[in-house]
Amino acid sequence: MAHDLQGACDYYRALLGWDFGPGPARLGPYVRASVGGRLVAGIGEIAEEAGYPVDWITYFAVDSADQVAQRIRDCGGTVALGPLDSGDAGRLALAADPWGATFGIWEAHAHAGWQLRRAHGSVVWSELLAPSVLDAADFYAKSFGMDSVADGAAEVERDEDAILLKLDGHRVAGIREAGPEEPHPRWRVYFAVDDVDLAVKSAESLGGRLVATPRARRYGEVAYLQDPQGGPFALVRLADAAAWPNKPV
Repeated sequence: MAHDLQGACDYYRALLGWDFGPGPARLGPYVRASVGGRLVAGIGEIAEEAGYPVDWITYFAVDSADQVAQRIRDCGGTVALGPLDSGDAGRLALAADPWGATFGIWEAHAHAGWQLRRAHGSVVWSELLAPSVLDAADFYAKSFGMDSVADGAAEVERDEDAILLKLDGHRVAGIREAGPEEPHPRWRVYFAVDDVDLAVKSAESLGGRLVATPRARRYGEVAYLQDPQGGPFALVRLADAAAWPNKPV
């Protein structure tokens, strides 16, 4: 969600090689991004005076947006918008967990989601920065009906200092404790690039800002940035992207 749709399109087109086409306009101006004709993301516009920050929103696939929205409420979260139909593409809702991190749910109809993985410009991973990793894992596991939720613990896997949420044995997303530089809980999206150093230079030359210098993580070299409108995102080197644990679910 951006304050300046055209500006966001220009930035990510130059940085990640995206092309853009029209998308459902139920919630206002919105375009779909693609690489080589395969969908990778979407950008919508929201007025700055509405008070919402520029940010990438992680959407989780669900079988029933209405049922999951109710579970989110039952688990202490807030459903801020929807569920509502987005044309014939699907049914969506925007929500926040008990700590204020925003996310979406998507009940697919004509539009199932990503069509490209493990390629330059595609989404590699989503990670929640939360004040309480175990409590957050419990909330998301129960809200989305993940495999094993007993005694307040989700089916999880330890990975360095993070927890990985899993569904049917597949890793879905990560949850990491928020540091002092991340005062507000939020989801962070990672995009694959061929070369992190070159991509960072390009990002800065286009008006973005490097938040944390590239560093090695278990799954490869990563850099954390903000786009010219302040939207946070991360880049990971494409050669390492195949090792990242995501599988769209």
